[in-house]
Amino acid sequence: MKRVQQNIRSTVWRYYAFTFLRSFMLFIGVLVPFYTLYGGLTLFQVQLIQSWFVLWVFLLEVPTGAVADRLGRKVSLLLGAFGLAIAFVVYGSFNSLPVFLVGEFLAALSLAFLSGADQALLYDSLKEVGKEEESKKIIGRAHAVSLAGIGLAAPLGSLAAGLWGLNMPFILTAIPMLLAAIIVFTMKEPAHARHSEGKRYVDVIKKGFMFFYTHKTLRVLAVDAVVVASAAYFVVWFYQPLLERSGVPLFYFGFFQTILIIVEILIASNFTRLEKIFGSPKILLRWSALLTAVGFLCVALQPNIFTIVLFLILAGGFGLTRMELLFAYMHKFIPSEQRATVLSSISMLRRFALILLNPFIGFIADQSLQVALLVVGILPLLVFLFSPIEKEMLE
Repeated sequence: MKRVQQNIRSTVWRYYAFTFLRSFMLFIGVLVPFYTLYGGLTLFQVQLIQSWFVLWVFLLEVPTGAVADRLGRKVSLLLGAFGLAIAFVVYGSFNSLPVFLVGEFLAALSLAFLSGADQALLYDSLKEVGKEEESKKIIGRAHAVSLAGIGLAAPLGSLAAGLWGLNMPFILTAIPMLLAAIIVFTMKEPAHARHSEGKRYVDVIKKGFMFFYTHKTLRVLAVDAVVVASAAYFVVWFYQPLLERSGVPLFYFGFFQTILIIVEILIASNFTRLEKIFGSPKILLRWSALLTAVGFLCVALQPNIFTIVLFLILAGGFGLTRMELLFAYMHKFIPSEQRATVLSSISMLRRFALILLNPFIGFIADQSLQVALLVVGILPLLVFLFSPIEKEMLE
């Protein structure tokens, strides 16, 4: 047992290292200028490309989750990390819409292999030694590590874009993705998580999805999570156009991304403390939805540097971490052999919502960015007012 515990500790630290490297995306701080200045696209076209990306993730989410359940989470993570390295090199090599679409497809396939498999491997490693109750703490810390990777990469990417062009951050991001693959290769996977008890591929998909579909509590938690997460997604796409219109130089964009990341780290690493501050998990979830809405509405009504920072703190900090907290509550309802597929099914709901929202919100943003912010801000407000989550679902 002592040897197993040492292996689990080793897996946890490797998981942190992998999470950091796969999140070290140098382009994130100049993402919108890459499309609008380098690619010459409108915000509507940018969101159409994102719908293309999300559509492929939506179509590939459950099949790749089943691959993780059947062949092993380690294999799935390796495929995802190597695939991202290839995708980013392709994306940054040519200024062409067809190339962008190819790059988005490769990235979607790779992220679908990663989705669900990373947390499933971690949770089953903890469960093997009876430490699954620590999953919420570790998942929160891992999310903080992920955000640290983005926060450190963003200013470096802005600097690289200024020195060598807006496409270079994409190409350079292939390096940490390859390092992430090396880390995965050294990880040990729990024996019981390497297969799905001989089930056929299609059967794994069907049973994993049906388990989620027929589980009322999971459905309620998932819908609540998806609505707020879909709104918070637009923080990443709107803060950079807001900075451009406020006259902020491109060099500083990455530092605003770092502000967003620092706030996310503080929140994600203190889920348990925040539950105590707010009084209960249910109250924390309700208020995090409200604060997300307030961030959108404030910057929509009065866009300036102060409200942009407030937007990043409230809508970004609380909105972008909230789904991770809800995933921690969901884990205890899901059997180990179906964990990757069920988590992929839940992520798939968010993908589907974004397929519909992206072009709609992008079109509105081309007409009026402030109106688009108001429309998006209504979504978390509705969750605050009408979410059906009960206290018993979280205990």
